[in-house]
Amino acid sequence: MLTLVTGAASGLGLATAQALAADGHEVVVHARNASRFADRAFLDGMRGALCADLANLDETVALAEQANAYGRFDAVIHNAGVLDGPEVLSVNTVAPFVLTALMRKPRRLIYVSSSMHRSGSTTLRGLAAETSRASYSDTKLYVTTLALGVAKRWADTVSHAVDPGWVPTRMGGPRATDDLEAGHTTQLWLATADHIDPFSGGYWYQRHTQRPHPAATDAAFQSELIAVLEAHTGIVLS
Repeated sequence: MLTLVTGAASGLGLATAQALAADGHEVVVHARNASRFADRAFLDGMRGALCADLANLDETVALAEQANAYGRFDAVIHNAGVLDGPEVLSVNTVAPFVLTALMRKPRRLIYVSSSMHRSGSTTLRGLAAETSRASYSDTKLYVTTLALGVAKRWADTVSHAVDPGWVPTRMGGPRATDDLEAGHTTQLWLATADHIDPFSGGYWYQRHTQRPHPAATDAAFQSELIAVLEAHTGIVLS
């Protein structure tokens, strides 16, 4: 099985990539730049490594093209994310959309969300030209909605969103209360399991479905978000 993991230089992405490789899968890893891959032994166990700053639209487009050179992926795990700052919208929402739209359709798509998506705004204020600002919660509502919207649009591609919990990564911080090991096991399971119920369109926490923000499952909001992302990037989701 061939899998792409974004944001795989540390934290949950690193753990996910290592677990997939240990199980015998071919893994292509992504990081912002080559210096993020400090452990050469880690890269020796991977099928390949790609670098791109997901805050930069041109680099994200180029990343999609480089990923397509590997052929069709069995799974793409959209793990990369930032907690705050001017890049939060681009990295957490826009980049997953661009990669989804431009890469060959994989068999499975897994988008890392957060329980904080439930306090996100449905006004799409972060994508409005007059504001161009979004909170972390907003971006996670957007990417959760994207995941569930893609599940409805693409019948032949499995698409799920995952809440990894509040885990003690660099982003989560040392006071995080959830188990680090459990933080990546659901992504691993969704990427590889033979039988998943629901087949697509689930919002997961530790291998159990949860109820997401109501907007994430609303067809009208899904269509609105995708249309705004298309206008924002100039890239159409088929």
